[in-house]
Amino acid sequence: MPDTIRRLLFGFLLVVVLVPVAAFGQAAPAPADQQTAPLKRLSVDDAVRLALEQNLTLQVQRLNPQIQDLAVSQVRTAWTPTISSTVSNTASTNPVSSFLSGVSNQLISKNFGVSVQESQALPWYGSNYSVGWNNTRNENNSVFSSPNPSLASSLSLSFTQPLLRNFKIDGNRQQLLITKKNREMSDVQLRQTVLATIRSVKSAYWDLAYAVDNMKVQQQSLEIARQSLHDNRSRVAVGTMAPIDIVEAEAEVARNEEAVIVAEAQITRSEDALRQLIFDPKVADFWAMKFELTDAPTFRAQDVDVDAAVRTALDKRTDIINMRKTLESADITIRYYKNQTLPDLNVQAGYGLSGQGGTSYTFNDSFPPVPTSVVQNGWGSVLSQMLSNDFHNWSLAVTVAYPLGRSNAEASLAKARVSYSQSELQLRSLEMSVATQVREAARTLNTNRKRVDATRVSRELAERKLVAEQKKFEAGMSDNFHVIQAQRDLAAARDAELQSVLDYNRSLVDFETVQEAPLSGGGVTIGS
Repeated sequence: MPDTIRRLLFGFLLVVVLVPVAAFGQAAPAPADQQTAPLKRLSVDDAVRLALEQNLTLQVQRLNPQIQDLAVSQVRTAWTPTISSTVSNTASTNPVSSFLSGVSNQLISKNFGVSVQESQALPWYGSNYSVGWNNTRNENNSVFSSPNPSLASSLSLSFTQPLLRNFKIDGNRQQLLITKKNREMSDVQLRQTVLATIRSVKSAYWDLAYAVDNMKVQQQSLEIARQSLHDNRSRVAVGTMAPIDIVEAEAEVARNEEAVIVAEAQITRSEDALRQLIFDPKVADFWAMKFELTDAPTFRAQDVDVDAAVRTALDKRTDIINMRKTLESADITIRYYKNQTLPDLNVQAGYGLSGQGGTSYTFNDSFPPVPTSVVQNGWGSVLSQMLSNDFHNWSLAVTVAYPLGRSNAEASLAKARVSYSQSELQLRSLEMSVATQVREAARTLNTNRKRVDATRVSRELAERKLVAEQKKFEAGMSDNFHVIQAQRDLAAARDAELQSVLDYNRSLVDFETVQEAPLSGGGVTIGS
């Protein structure tokens, strides 16, 4: 009878202990939103390609070269020809002041004029020209006026050429050259943004890959803890272990469950960081989309040539290129102000043609004279007379101007030269800083490569230690505390190995990027 009771009690304990454990080990069904969420298979190259197409920061930066193109076009408008026209019609009535006015009551005059002017500053040697064509028709009621009405047309051309100041460079050409440099710098800035985006995308991709693998590590640790708890409960059931000894195993399971929850949150956080880099928010299912990464953070040791990397950085780094272009812009400014200190010596040349016609009268010798004949010369005759070059004029002048005392251009030149020297020192400082950054990135890459080897050995030893500790525990040569400690050591070693591989891949991305663009957000992380 006691044996029967003992067997029934033992079966009851097995049901009470093992059934909850089996239920505890089953995975919970996925939420409905995760079951229906769209899945995106993604490699590193796919992520980079999507970012180059859809990243909002890149879309903003791509507009800068277009803005600079418009700025160049705006500066070029300084050499756009300007055409203007004036049409005027005037009339006046004046009292007669002399019998020579040719009227007895009041003198009435009417004037109608049309003029066209065209002027342009030329993009060569600071010269400019202007052309004017004036046409008038004058009419009055004086009997002495001839021709009456009078038609007149004139064509004038003037040209101004600087010989010293504004000859080699002037304000318009300075602005054009500087604007072109700004256009080149916008291309460099775009390239820098592209490189920074690629770096951020690759880093975010490896962060997500680490989060996924870390989730697997935490789940493995949880499964080991659950198995230990299951074994301990079985030992309690058969009487080989005191019930109090399973409390520590239960606490270890709870701790690992928390680690799994934290790992799940890290995956969603990494997914959000990646999606905002590679997708436009207008993409369907932007927040709901899940990622299936096809590339794993593997370890591929790479030799590092620090000296070659430094030479590459000094030649290709975007911030150094921009600083050199800034120096080129400063040199243009110096050339301009140096030219402005010269005397203002200009040659001005002009040439004009004129023609006249209308209704002309021939008078006799009496007084007051009496018209004897009338000759009509229309508008065509006036133009023909003007173009025949019978009536012309020309002018040639030389003007000189020079300030007495220190001029504004001399002060500006001195300031520009000091600024140029300052920029040269800034360039030298930047080159030294870049060389230091490259050497630090190379040092970090080598450090992380060694960490990978060290953490791999540490993980292998932790696995062997756990197996040994479990065997000792089964043989009664160890206790539950040391088994749990070995489990924790294995989980930490696995996480450290994953972290070292992640840090190596990130430092490899940083080492490649630092040779062409500055690393945004500070230096390179060696790892924790």
